[in-house]
Amino acid sequence: MDKEIIKWDIYEISSVTSSLEGVMLRGRIRKFAILNNMNLLTENASDDEGKVRFAIIEDTDVSPVLKQIKEMVPDSQVVLIKQKVPNPVLSKLKVNIEERYSI
Repeated sequence: MDKEIIKWDIYEISSVTSSLEGVMLRGRIRKFAILNNMNLLTENASDDEGKVRFAIIEDTDVSPVLKQIKEMVPDSQVVLIKQKVPNPVLSKLKVNIEERYSI
């Protein structure tokens, strides 16, 4: 059973003035993705306080998500921070460095 592993692009949301935690942002982004039939993961960044990360499958058009985030948090900035990451951990980016681990 050969299956190709899914790779994800990771984006980071930040804001200078708006709080991104405690406002149900992750759940609202998730619901938007579900309603628009998109595969999306989202998590608070535990290694960079006050930021939220989301991931979508590589080569997916992210523009609808970016537009929705801007509607929810007008002063937000969204930056692509990693591309083509297999099985990403969004809360702590260093966990995605495969060379750190042995099995």
